[in-house]
Amino acid sequence: MTAKQVARRLLYALILVGELTLAGSLSSEGMRGTIRKQSFGKTSSGEPIDLYSLSNKKGMEVSITNFGATVVTLRVPDRDGKPADIVLGFDTLEGYENGKSYFGATVGRYANRIGGGTFSIDGKIYTLPKNNGNNTLHGGIVGFNRKVWKAREIASKDGESLELSYLSADGEEGFPGNLSVKVVFTVPADRNELKIDYAATTDKDTVLNLSNHSYFNLAGEGNGDILDHVIAMHAKQFTPVDKTLIPTGELRDVAGTPMDFTTATPIGKRINDNYEQLVFGKGYDHNWVIARSGGGTDLTIAAQASDPKSGRTLEVLTTEPGVQFYSGNFLDGSAKGKGGKAYGQRAAFCLETQHFPDSPNHPNFPSTLLKPGAAFHSETVFRFSAK
Repeated sequence: MTAKQVARRLLYALILVGELTLAGSLSSEGMRGTIRKQSFGKTSSGEPIDLYSLSNKKGMEVSITNFGATVVTLRVPDRDGKPADIVLGFDTLEGYENGKSYFGATVGRYANRIGGGTFSIDGKIYTLPKNNGNNTLHGGIVGFNRKVWKAREIASKDGESLELSYLSADGEEGFPGNLSVKVVFTVPADRNELKIDYAATTDKDTVLNLSNHSYFNLAGEGNGDILDHVIAMHAKQFTPVDKTLIPTGELRDVAGTPMDFTTATPIGKRINDNYEQLVFGKGYDHNWVIARSGGGTDLTIAAQASDPKSGRTLEVLTTEPGVQFYSGNFLDGSAKGKGGKAYGQRAAFCLETQHFPDSPNHPNFPSTLLKPGAAFHSETVFRFSAK
C-alpha cells in the first residue's frame, strides 16, 4: 500500500468517527480548509475542550471554543495594517468556566433578562432560576455559555465556517421543550467580517432569544476604556427599564434624551448625565429598537462604532428587531483577562443583537415564541474596517 493510499484511508476513517467532515479538515496541512484546531484544556468535570481558529487573507483571525460557543479572540488590523485582539476574554478555559461576565459567549436559552424569573405559554406558568436579583439573566444559572457544544467544519461558499450544535433538554433551567440549536460562525475569504447564523427547532412550545456577548474595545482589549469610541445607533426608539433593568413595556423616542445616537456620538459624552435610565443602568445597558423600513426582517444595519485612535470601525448588521448596547458598567477590575489584564469599568462595550428583553411578558413586543414544526433562524454580521 502506497503512502498516498494510507493517508486516504486515514482521512476516511477520521470522517467516519466524526473528527472531520467532507467540508474540510480541522488542519491546514494538505487538506481543504484552513480551520486550525487545538486543545483548550479540560473542564472541571474532565470534558476535553477545543479551540478553533478561522482566518482570511485580509488580516482577520477569530478563535472560538466549543465551551459556550465562545469567541475567545478576534484580531483585525488598524489603519496601519497592524492587527490587534479587540475582544475581552481569558487565556485559559478556567477563566470561562468561572467567569461571570459572559465574555464572547453564545447566550441562551433566553438572552438578556426575564422579569421575576417567570413567563407563561397558553396560561401555563414556567418558573426559572433567578440569577440576577429577582430576574433571570442569559438563560439562568447554567446557560448556554457554560455548555459543551459539538463542533464541526461545514462547507461554505463564503469562507471558513464552523458549526457548533447543542441539544437543550426539556426542562433545562426551567424552559420547556427539547431544543436543538446550531450556531454557524463564518469568516469570509474576501472581507473582514464575522458572520453568525443561528438556527433552532423544538418539540414543545417554548421561548427563545439567542445572542453573542462579545465585549469590544476597538483600540485592543485591555487598552483603556471605550469612552472616546464613537457610536451610532440606527434606532429612533428604545425600551426603558425599571430599576432592576426589566423593560416597562414602553417604546420611548430617543429624541431629546442621552439615548439618542441617531447622530454618531462619543460613548462618554452623556454617560454620566442625571437621566433616570442611565442611573438605573449605571450607564448604557438598554435595548434599542432597530429602525426598519416596512417592518421587515431582512439583514439591516443596527449600529456602528469606531475608535479614533486606531481607526478601526465596527458595523453590526442583523435580522433581529433589537440590539442591546451595554457600556461595560458592571466590570470592576476583578476579572483578570488575557495576559493578566484587569478589565475595569467601561473597558469594553457590547452590541448584542436580540429580541427585546422580557418579551414573553410583554405582548406588544415582537414574539419570542417558538413552536414545534417551526424553524428559528437569525443572522448577525460584525463587519470591520479601518481608516
